[in-house]
Amino acid sequence: MIYEILRLLHVLGATVLIGTGAGIAFFMVISNHSRDPRLIAHVAGIVVLADTLFTATAAIAQPITGYLLAREAGWPLLSGWVAWSLVLYVVIGLFWLPVVWMQIRLRNLATAARDAGAPLPDSYHRLYRWWFAFGFPAFAAILAILWLMLTKPLL
Repeated sequence: MIYEILRLLHVLGATVLIGTGAGIAFFMVISNHSRDPRLIAHVAGIVVLADTLFTATAAIAQPITGYLLAREAGWPLLSGWVAWSLVLYVVIGLFWLPVVWMQIRLRNLATAARDAGAPLPDSYHRLYRWWFAFGFPAFAAILAILWLMLTKPLL
């Protein structure tokens, strides 16, 4: 029974990470295409809030439920697919933490442009390109972890 509860919590956490990540990316990309500082400031504010409430909570819960699940199932943490999942989780963190800072900065730049009645500055567009680029390896890594969790290959 404990195993099933932990597995449910772990799968819910993975679902939140994937869903929130995809949703945040979608809304940021769509709002960015408008080039409207008012819309971008609004959407980026919601994105920062969603990342704080949902992504950060799930990101903290995942290693806890994963550790407890591995312990309950008898999977070694430092070998095989579990170890690769941990390595990929660190990769995700290395990309996600800067993205959080970038989203806050993008929000602030859009808010300043909105308040000044000005277009988005060049620094916004440069940072947005970095934000966009950082999403691909992080999302690929989370999909790889999902594949590892589902298939549990012998590595």
